[in-house]
Amino acid sequence: MLRLATVNVNGVRAAWNKNRGQSKGLAEFLAERDCDVVTLQEVRAPDAVVRELLADTGYHLAHAEAVDKGRAGVAVLSRVEPTAVRVGLGAGPDESGRWIEADLAHAGGTLTVVSAYVHTGGVGTPKQDQKYQFLEDMTVRMGELRAATPHAVVTGDLNVAHTPRDIKNAKGNLKKAGFLPEERAYFNRFFGELGWVDVARSLAGDVDGPYTWWSMRGQAFDNDTGWRIDYQAATPDLAATAVSSQVDRAESWAERWSDHAPLVVDYDL
Repeated sequence: MLRLATVNVNGVRAAWNKNRGQSKGLAEFLAERDCDVVTLQEVRAPDAVVRELLADTGYHLAHAEAVDKGRAGVAVLSRVEPTAVRVGLGAGPDESGRWIEADLAHAGGTLTVVSAYVHTGGVGTPKQDQKYQFLEDMTVRMGELRAATPHAVVTGDLNVAHTPRDIKNAKGNLKKAGFLPEERAYFNRFFGELGWVDVARSLAGDVDGPYTWWSMRGQAFDNDTGWRIDYQAATPDLAATAVSSQVDRAESWAERWSDHAPLVVDYDL
């Protein structure tokens, strides 16, 4: 069995220290959840700091730091050392800190794990243009990965709720970044033409959520007014081995160590 978790930590240093001595934060999650692989988004810290922070966790670290300090940053933590690591999307150097791939050996061959952090965007702004370009580059790379290996998984905060089942207030968000028809069309292609499987949705069935992100403002968390924007998108052969999926939602607002909750999937490899 291989357990893979993905979570946007909203700053690794803050998540690590959050609630220490009171309840559980990232440190306790890593120590207690018994994951073989953990992917992180919005690490938002220099590589040296991340390595020092995670040095005693027992994980090997592959980390892509963003050139813009204090922003983005993605990582793959694994119990086995990666045989290869690739950073970035598109042509030329990519220092956005939004895409990293790690190849991990397992009994059935090689598992390619991606940690991705798609732009939040903003309607009518350059940030939305950047988001669409990133989704275009993702489409190309996911096609390449799908053709190259039977066992690959793209994980992370993809910042798009695919269907009305993935957002509490669908009608009220139709014109907002994260639920635009143009954004959702990319996910139609990921889970349609390109043949990838939305593992959490496949296991949960046709139900609302389970959500993975709630605003820190107001009563969103208490009322479960959330978005399902964190994914594990797997190749069909890998998805067929998935046996369980769980969102590790905190017991209360005060016990949260990020505005996202970890998405944990067990694969019977």
